Amino acid sequence: MNFDFSDELKQLREEARRFLTERNALAQARRVLESDAGHDAALWREIAQMGWIGAAIPEAYGGAGLGHLGLCVLGEELGGSLAPVPFSSSAYLAAEAIMLAGSAAQKERYLPRLAQGEAIGTLALAEGPRAPGLGRLAAAVARERLSGTKEPVPDGDVADFAVAVARGADRRLGLFIVDLRAPGVARERIATIDPSRGHARLVFSDAAVEPLGAAGEGEHLIERLFDRAAVLFAFEQLGGAQAALDMAKGYALERYAFGRPIGSFQAIKHKLADVYVATELARSNAYYGAWALSQNAPELPLAAATARVAAGDAFYLAAKENIQTHGGMGYTWAFDCHLYYRRAKLLALALGSTRVWKDRLITRLEARNIATLDGAAGVAP
Repeated sequence: MNFDFSDELKQLREEARRFLTERNALAQARRVLESDAGHDAALWREIAQMGWIGAAIPEAYGGAGLGHLGLCVLGEELGGSLAPVPFSSSAYLAAEAIMLAGSAAQKERYLPRLAQGEAIGTLALAEGPRAPGLGRLAAAVARERLSGTKEPVPDGDVADFAVAVARGADRRLGLFIVDLRAPGVARERIATIDPSRGHARLVFSDAAVEPLGAAGEGEHLIERLFDRAAVLFAFEQLGGAQAALDMAKGYALERYAFGRPIGSFQAIKHKLADVYVATELARSNAYYGAWALSQNAPELPLAAATARVAAGDAFYLAAKENIQTHGGMGYTWAFDCHLYYRRAKLLALALGSTRVWKDRLITRLEARNIATLDGAAGVAP
C-alpha cells in the first residue's frame, strides 16, 4: 500500500514552504510572541487568499476541495514555520465540526466564511487547567442560551464564533455554535507557554446558541472530531519536529570546538540520531493516519491515537535536544530554539495531554485485540 502524497500535493508542499520562507513566518512568530497581537493578521489574510484554510472544505461550500490530505500537507509546513495564525482552530476544529455535524443551512452559512478567512472559528471545550474530561463539564444550555466558563480556548481572543461543548436540557453533552461578538459573551486573553498562539477565557451569560448535530450525540461527535483533528495536529507536530532537527543539525555542522565540528562528537551524534528515529517513526504513523482520515477508514481511531502520540513525543524530543545541541546559547532569548520548545509543549496539550492519548491508544489496541481473538474463536460480536 502506497501512503505517499500525490505529485499535486507535493507541489502544494513546495509552494507552501516557499511562501512561508519568503514571509519569514518564524520571525513573525517571535514578533507576535513579544507583542500583544495574538496572531499575525497580515499573514492570516494571505493564507486565506491562497485557499489554505478551505483545503478540506468541499468546493460547493467555497473550499479548495483538496481533501484532508491537502490539509495534512499544509499543516506540516505551518508547523515547521511556527506560523502565528489561528489555522488549527479554524481548519482542524471549527470547520471539521461543522462538516461533521452541521445541517445544510449551517454548512452554507459558516463554511464559505471559514474557507475565505472572513471568519475565525474555534472549539470551546476545556473548563480550567485540568484534563478536559467530558464528565466534568459544567457549561449548560437552557432554552438555547449558554451559561458557563471555558478556558483555555485556543484563539478565543480573535475568534468570531466557537463550537462550544455544553450540557443540554437533558444534561447530555452537545455541540453548540455561539457568536463570540454577540451579547452575553465576555472574553479575556490569558497567558500560556506560547504567546505566539493566543488563548482566552470565555464567560457565557445566557449567550444565544444554535445546536450543532443531533441532541444527545455530543460525546460521539467529540470523539469523531478529536480523531480527525489528532491526525491534523500530528502533521503540525511532525513539521515542528523536522524543523527543530534541521536547526540542531545545521548548528552542529557549523559550530566548532577543539578544532572540529561539534557534530563529529559522539554525544551529539547520538542525540541527533535519536531525534531522527523518533521523527521518522512519527512520519510513518502520521502518513498512516492521513490515509485512514482521507478514506474515513475503520482504522481511523487507532491510527489517530498512534499518530498523535508518536508526533507529540517526537516534537518534544526534537525541541528539547535542539536546545541541548546549541548549548548555553540555546537557552537564550536571542536564539529561536525556545520558540520550538514552546510550541511543542502547547500542541502536546491541544486535544488533551499525551498521557490521555496514550490511554486512548492502549484502550483501542485492547479493543482491537479482543475483537481479533473473538473473531478467531468464532464468537459473534
